[in-house]
Amino acid sequence: MANERIIRIGITCGDPAGIGPETIVKLGMDQRMLQESILIFYCPIEALHHVKKELHVEEPLLHQIQQANQGQIGKLNVLSPKTKSGFIPGKPSKESASIAWWALESSREDLQKCHIDAVVTAPLSKGQIMQIKPGFQGHTEYYDQFFKEEGALMILCSERLRVALVTNHIPVQSISESLTKDAVFSAIKRVENSLKKDFSVIMPKIAVLGLNPHAGESGNIGKEEMEIISPAISAAKSAGILAFGPFSSDGFFGSGQCFQFDAVLSMYHDQGLTGFKAIAQDEGINFTAGLSVVRTSPGHGTAYDLVGSLSAKENGLRNAIFMAVDVVKNRLNFEERNQNPLAITIGAKETA
Repeated sequence: MANERIIRIGITCGDPAGIGPETIVKLGMDQRMLQESILIFYCPIEALHHVKKELHVEEPLLHQIQQANQGQIGKLNVLSPKTKSGFIPGKPSKESASIAWWALESSREDLQKCHIDAVVTAPLSKGQIMQIKPGFQGHTEYYDQFFKEEGALMILCSERLRVALVTNHIPVQSISESLTKDAVFSAIKRVENSLKKDFSVIMPKIAVLGLNPHAGESGNIGKEEMEIISPAISAAKSAGILAFGPFSSDGFFGSGQCFQFDAVLSMYHDQGLTGFKAIAQDEGINFTAGLSVVRTSPGHGTAYDLVGSLSAKENGLRNAIFMAVDVVKNRLNFEERNQNPLAITIGAKETA
């Protein structure tokens, strides 16, 4: 059974010049975190020793391993790069970006080998990665290249709110031309599938936001709602999906209307994330739906300015790990519920 299986979670350090190493050490100081699942951290071990020294702590003990399938329950398992890098904490550089890239690539390979069941990605700097890997767009797009199933969909999650995005990291001037009826309808379907499979929501209710101020005011402030978004919602309803909208986004979050739905679908990055982070900044988790693997991430950034202050909070990383474990178990349960259906026989009679 899914609930009896020990889940193996890989956690990347992100940019090690950021707060990733500090949050990893603080997480490991809570021994309860190491007892629920096998946690494997992709991080330079010297960076973790440095943080422990700064915090004046002996625990957690670091268990260095050579490959992910050597990880053990109850230990802070560390996969460290074979060569040391001269990065400086708090100062992003090509050296720190190279380690972030190594962690990303190594965890991806271990996912493909089934050495880990899910990955939690600490934040990195896309700008720094682009210096060594031109064209890099972000974690979401990276995993979509290797593990695309329905197509990657970013969903920001908290205990009370989930916000998904039709478009991700594109310029504002490109948003309207990127929106089509098929793109919005596809996003609605992927949100519904994820809510059922990943979050065990039986009959999801999905709110769809408009693009323009006041949801276009019947075409007076833009026609995307009338020509693209509303037709996509109608198509979703015809497919049996409980989709509603389009809603005007300006008052949708502040009024609390967002809490009446299992998920909210926003048209672009800042439209959805501004409302979400105003409500759930500290507890937010980034989940990538539509992949064949499970990937979560804390909602915060690299926070280079906090490095050295020892004030970074590990709550986001902890919540991302909990969600990764829950989604893995939900998917296993979903598969168990839907496999080997009994054949239906009509009018069968016993013969003498």
